Amino acid sequence: MNILLIERILVNKDWATILFVLAAIIIATNKTVFEVRFNEFLKLGISDKYNKIYKDTSNLMNWFTISMFIIQLISFSFFILLLLSYFNYTKTDNYISFIQIFTFLFVFILSKFLIEKIVGTTLNVESFVEQFNLVKVNYRAFLGLVLLPINIFLYYNQTPIQLVFYIILGVFVLYNVLTYYFLIKTYQKIIIGKIFYFILYLCTLEIAPYYFMYYWITKN
Repeated sequence: MNILLIERILVNKDWATILFVLAAIIIATNKTVFEVRFNEFLKLGISDKYNKIYKDTSNLMNWFTISMFIIQLISFSFFILLLLSYFNYTKTDNYISFIQIFTFLFVFILSKFLIEKIVGTTLNVESFVEQFNLVKVNYRAFLGLVLLPINIFLYYNQTPIQLVFYIILGVFVLYNVLTYYFLIKTYQKIIIGKIFYFILYLCTLEIAPYYFMYYWITKN
């Protein structure tokens, strides 16, 4: 009688659990410290009241915005990790891959933000660019918050559903398109006055970076 011994592979997901708990602590802290603001933020998916109340560009460096940006980075990084693992490019328990994704997203977003400030100053549309960035940060932070519990479910579920990934990707693309639509609609007077600069800004800083990132990922 032959006995087949199969090595038991223990997957260490403690690092992910720690990050999820950290994200939950940040959210709970924001809800406690910024209760009114947090409640308005939760309505961002159905109303733009939050953007109207907190429209001052100084809010870009506010603790609430920064902390929600951290949630966004954690959430998006986990989703990309899950997506790459689904296509067998990495494993969900590979914390090195997560760090690489997190670092890449952080550097990409920060670099893009700094370049936009430089271009905005050069084209004399700095105030508009800062307002534009603030609204984008708010909407994407909200999307990151919504995506976080979905990431937790998919991460600890051993058999993720293929359809879920495509739905989330579709919602993400649609959400970004709607964000740009409402931004253009809200600031159409400013945009019409500087239509050439806006088209230049849109092509060089909103379309080109994502195209080159997609090209780089698919080729490498």
